[in-house]
Amino acid sequence: MNAPRTVELRESPAAERNKQPIAAVLARVLPVTGLVLEVASGTGQHAEHFARTLPSLTWQPTEMDADLLAELRVRVQRAALPNLLLPLKFDVHDARRPIASVAAIFCANLLHIAPWTACAALLAHAELGLAHGAPLVLYGPFKQGGEHSAPSNAAFDADLRRRDSAWGLRDLDDVLELARGHGLELEELVAMPANNLTVVLQRQ
Repeated sequence: MNAPRTVELRESPAAERNKQPIAAVLARVLPVTGLVLEVASGTGQHAEHFARTLPSLTWQPTEMDADLLAELRVRVQRAALPNLLLPLKFDVHDARRPIASVAAIFCANLLHIAPWTACAALLAHAELGLAHGAPLVLYGPFKQGGEHSAPSNAAFDADLRRRDSAWGLRDLDDVLELARGHGLELEELVAMPANNLTVVLQRQ
C-alpha cells in the first residue's frame, strides 16, 4: 500500500550531517549480512541511509514515541527498500525484546536524552539478543574520564540537565564498566565529527 504523499516528515540537520560518517564506520564493523536492530530510530534518516548504503544488511528501525513512529512508517514506505523493514514500537525499558536474536544492534543519540536506566536496559537487551562476537554500536557525545571533549559538549550537557535532571552526557568509563557486567567489551572507539564518538562493543 502506498504511503500518503501529503505527510511532511521531520528532518534532523544533525542526522543529515552525520549519517555518512557513521555509515562509513558501520561498513567496517557490522557483519556483512544479517538483521540489524536500531533502537530509537527517531526521524528514520539514519535507517533509510544505512539501508541504502549497506544493502546486504536488513535494517529494523524501532521507536517509542507514537508521533515519530507514525512518521517513521511513512518514511519507510516511501523509501520502498527491500532491506528496510516497517518500524516496531519499542521502549528500551520494555522487558521483552522486539526481536529475539539479531546480528547487530545500533543506537544513536539516545543515552544523553534518557535516564541512566536506559543505558542499563539497552546493554541488557544486547546481552540477551546478540550472539558471541556480535556488535552493539553506540553513537553520540560522551564524557571521558569525567571531562568533556569540547566546550560545546559541556554547554550541551548543562542545557540537557537544565531541561531534565535525569538527562546529560554519559561518561564513557561508566558505560564501559556497565557493559562489562553484561558481557560486552570495547572493540573500537572512533572519533567522529562534531565531538561525537562511535563506540563499538562486542558480545563476549
